[in-house]
Amino acid sequence: SGFNSIGHMDTMSRSRHHIGHYKEGEEFIQNVFHVLSQIFTGKEKSDLAICWLQYEISKVIQCLQAKKKKKLKAQGRKSKKLAKNFLKAPDNRNNLSLWKLYAYLEWLLGNTDDARKVFDTALSTAGTGGLKSAQLCSLSLLYAQLEVELLESIEGAVMSRAVHILTKLTENGPYVPYSGQVLSVNVLKARKTYEHALQGYLSKTPVSDQDQVSDTDQLVNLVGCYALFQYLTVGIDAAILIYTQASEKLEASESQKCENTGENFGILNFPTALEAVTLLHTNLLRFHMKISVYPLNPLREALMEALRRYPSNQSLWRSYIHIQRKSHSASKARRFFDSVTRSTNSLEPWMFAIQAEQMRKKLTEKVQRADVGEIHCTIPETGLTNRIVALFEHAVQSENGIHCPLLWRMYLNFMV
Repeated sequence: SGFNSIGHMDTMSRSRHHIGHYKEGEEFIQNVFHVLSQIFTGKEKSDLAICWLQYEISKVIQCLQAKKKKKLKAQGRKSKKLAKNFLKAPDNRNNLSLWKLYAYLEWLLGNTDDARKVFDTALSTAGTGGLKSAQLCSLSLLYAQLEVELLESIEGAVMSRAVHILTKLTENGPYVPYSGQVLSVNVLKARKTYEHALQGYLSKTPVSDQDQVSDTDQLVNLVGCYALFQYLTVGIDAAILIYTQASEKLEASESQKCENTGENFGILNFPTALEAVTLLHTNLLRFHMKISVYPLNPLREALMEALRRYPSNQSLWRSYIHIQRKSHSASKARRFFDSVTRSTNSLEPWMFAIQAEQMRKKLTEKVQRADVGEIHCTIPETGLTNRIVALFEHAVQSENGIHCPLLWRMYLNFMV
């Protein structure tokens, strides 16, 4: 029982409670972390601490999604204690990745002011690397993104804390916490600095593979910061322009690399940067649609284009089925799922196609069973059960599907 429950299945519910992390599975994972932390030293130990904290954050997010307040409180206490112990270690005091995760944890637990203090402390002690420091960019980007999510509209965002963070990042000086205003001249200077930095990165050719990996990470953070800055100070179109420029350049570098070497060495690094940029792009569009009126088509097109290229990206699929739920016509989405499953071996398109149909079935049943006298069903039940069974059948016949326990368990669960 310690093993089978480690791969917890969010997709399946048993009676009233969702299957989460089981006690034995949880003990097993904690033991692995404890044993490894005694063996590892130096950078490996810091990397392990980051993994451990990410795992703790995933449990906090699970409690938030399940709306379990009691469990969230207990989990929050445990996770915070662990994070503080990590940061007390001499090797980790200047580790910005750990500071970033600790601040994010505080933010998730609803302690916004404490989280801001942690972010500000980390930025103040991080030195003056500015846009050249990948960790500093990454920290500032997360801080700004979280602040932007608190905004109710884009009007007046130029004076927001997020713009202050992104402006300070370009100044290469010590960080000063937000005092309630941002000078227009600083915003103009920051825009110029971002523009030059981005052009510099896009025209640079990496010397070695190691350089290329760090450069692509840095490029993603830079594009994210610049696009968010443009979004807050100019508008959504300016932000999309940055993402488009960066994506075109990354695509060109990728195809050129393939031609030059005759082999696809770039596959390890460039597509990951391109994928990350695409994710930032679609997330910003989704956020913008939430706080203002904006057509759905640009987001749908961007997601479809990205999913053809990265059929295994679960975040992109989640966004796609989220926007498709709002549409009463399923045929477009079905055709798209069909075309992706034909062109790839990955299982994600099958899984999400099944999930989309199951959501549709749930919605239909809810409408049909509504106890309000005579009801005209808006979405006729057109053999959805048969369609889902057919999807399962096709999925388990694929090379990867036949060996996927989750898929078989979902199939059995559905048949029951």
